[in-house]
Amino acid sequence: MGMSAFYGATDDKEVTLSQLALAWVRHQGAVAIPGTKRRRYLEENVAATRLTLTAEDIAAIEAVAPRGVVTGDRYAPEMTGMLNG
Repeated sequence: MGMSAFYGATDDKEVTLSQLALAWVRHQGAVAIPGTKRRRYLEENVAATRLTLTAEDIAAIEAVAPRGVVTGDRYAPEMTGMLNG
């Protein structure tokens, strides 16, 4: 399946891949706080809050990226010393 499944979903809903990702994060019960330098992207991010994902949308996303497929630390151990100081 791969990334083409995500692009198919964005075409069907007429949204960007970023909007689909933000809606998926919101569906998981989390709040994403994306940064941006451009007003256009801020407006896209805000528009993502109005995107409703159906059970079929979630199933299609999870078929490509099932829960738990991404694991591990966010940063390599040798890099954590560079955070916050």
